Amino acid sequence: MKFDAGLPLVPLKDVAAIAKAAQEIGFDALWTQETQHDPFLPCTLIAEHTERLHFGTAIAVSFARSPATLAYTAWDLAAQSGGRFILGLGTQVKAHIERRFGMPWPESVTGKLREQIQVIRAFWDNWQNGTKLNFRGEHYKITLMSPFFNPGSIENPNIPIYIAGVNTHLAKLAGELCNGFHAHPFHSPRYLREVILPAVEEGAQKEGRTRQDVSVSVTAFVATSPEEEAFARMQIAFYASTPSYRAVMDLHGWGNTAERLSGFAAKGDWAEMPMLITDEMLSEFCLHTTEANLAADLKARYEGLADRLTLYTPFVPGEKDAWWKRLADSFR
Repeated sequence: MKFDAGLPLVPLKDVAAIAKAAQEIGFDALWTQETQHDPFLPCTLIAEHTERLHFGTAIAVSFARSPATLAYTAWDLAAQSGGRFILGLGTQVKAHIERRFGMPWPESVTGKLREQIQVIRAFWDNWQNGTKLNFRGEHYKITLMSPFFNPGSIENPNIPIYIAGVNTHLAKLAGELCNGFHAHPFHSPRYLREVILPAVEEGAQKEGRTRQDVSVSVTAFVATSPEEEAFARMQIAFYASTPSYRAVMDLHGWGNTAERLSGFAAKGDWAEMPMLITDEMLSEFCLHTTEANLAADLKARYEGLADRLTLYTPFVPGEKDAWWKRLADSFR
């Protein structure tokens, strides 16, 4: 199991120092996210200021971009880093795609994402091998590539593509088509075991692949203090209020609570929501342990479920460096 880190929400000027520190600690990869900042810009700095550290997007919002822009950006980052970049894509939800990004929401989420991935790889195949660019699908018709716009081949053209999701359709798509799957932080080990991993395996078998062909990357809530417990309870309440994530709560018989949380969220009553997350719910979605036992308990909780593990808590250099180092060492 590889042990990764999440880049904190910091200005670009701070990324280089964090990347260097993450490599020194011994993390396997550093993941950026698309919340308050662009997820790709930090990647150029991570590539420039590290030599061994892998890095990628967890996630970049795919439906806010064309497959061409994604292909070009990933190609440049792979070339710059010597093949250490991982392209992680997520669909986001309809309201954000339409009302925050101003882009259309597709009738078929998996259908459009499938084509995006296929088009991206068609670009890469064209640039690396000279294969004629001729993709014709339901969502995209991509047939034009003149020499002026062709970046040419690179030394490490096999760029891994991960996709993220909560429900089975995207997990199946990852099994069929992708190198990895980013499991949403809002999960339980039971949900991974009974829902996500069987879906990944089903998709893999459909295309003559195996579960081992898909790296499952998990971001985990952990709480080793009352402050971390309160933060986890708040974040879990927020995620559980999302209607498209309802299946996670339904599996445990907590659908009614999820509906109440959605009602609070619709009214903007955010302060009321954490109180609906019981201790039983918290224990399912968050590992509650001590700092001394964290590494062993993480391994026990996710053994056989995760190939890569990231804590929801971002890595901030200068805050508990020795603790992070012990964790990273325990996973090597």
